[in-house]
Amino acid sequence: MPSNPAPFKVVALYNFTPVADPAALKADLENLCRNEKIKGTLIVAPEGINGTVAGSPKAIQRLTGWLSATNLHGGLLDGAEVKYSAASDMPFNRLKVRLKPEIVTLRAPEADPTKRVGTYVGAQDWNDLIAGEDVILVDTRNDYEVALGTFEGARDPKTKNFTEFKDYVSANLDPARHKKVAMFCTGGIRCEKASAYMLARGFEEVYHLKGGILKYLETVPEEQSKWNGECFVFDERVSVGHGLVEGEAELCRCCRTPLTPTDRLHPDFVENEQCPHCAGPEFAETRRAARERNRQMQLAAQRGLTHLGDGAALDARKRAGAKKAKREADRKTNPPV
Repeated sequence: MPSNPAPFKVVALYNFTPVADPAALKADLENLCRNEKIKGTLIVAPEGINGTVAGSPKAIQRLTGWLSATNLHGGLLDGAEVKYSAASDMPFNRLKVRLKPEIVTLRAPEADPTKRVGTYVGAQDWNDLIAGEDVILVDTRNDYEVALGTFEGARDPKTKNFTEFKDYVSANLDPARHKKVAMFCTGGIRCEKASAYMLARGFEEVYHLKGGILKYLETVPEEQSKWNGECFVFDERVSVGHGLVEGEAELCRCCRTPLTPTDRLHPDFVENEQCPHCAGPEFAETRRAARERNRQMQLAAQRGLTHLGDGAALDARKRAGAKKAKREADRKTNPPV
């Protein structure tokens, strides 16, 4: 018998497109997503929209249908990069719709993807491109993401955040010597900014993987793949592999570093408290907070309550309402003298 389909649909999307009224878009998105019980994060900025959210298949269809329609905001999925996957459990704790100056932060005004970006390379053509001896292959993601998996022969910039990519380019890449640069990221959005930045800095041939690693893992058969490991994703699935199946990585509940099965066998790993990356004395307070958070979650579970996310907020409102009702009932029963 065929297995039951995963109950949650995940959509990752972004689009660099002018947004006339970001505040109005934020409000509309919040209302729609809350009504449809969609969770995850969406970022709205004057330059476009970016985010990953999850919900029932019908809810996600309503969201993408609304974004595609010609409405107040002008069809935000026209030309957008959109990828779908599935999850066995809701991969997000809450809904967050945020207004920001950029949908991916680089802080380089010269990097404007609405004007100029590098050359897109489809997943089916990526292997041929990176096989070239004259190609410099750069992973534009952060160090903790690269640690879980990357393409064969890729350079790791060892960045802690995307804004550090500018420093990496300045120190390690030269337009006069590095004539052909190819880069990749999770879903493609960072490469839009990175390629625009490098072109503005004088690099001539800049290529990037269209749809990012996620599109590659979805499209390219595993036996033909040049990808090693798993791909970090920013939700409770933690990682995905070929075919976008959920991976084996888990997050350290203390320092939020993604951990492989090998990491979890390390003597310094303690479930819900620490991992090899945060076992040092400088993380003592962080570990204490993690232990307390775990204790609170266990207490909430024993009481049948939710400790994190929108569910926790709902439970808190219910408890507050119950206390208020009790106070009012007490006043009626025992009026003040």
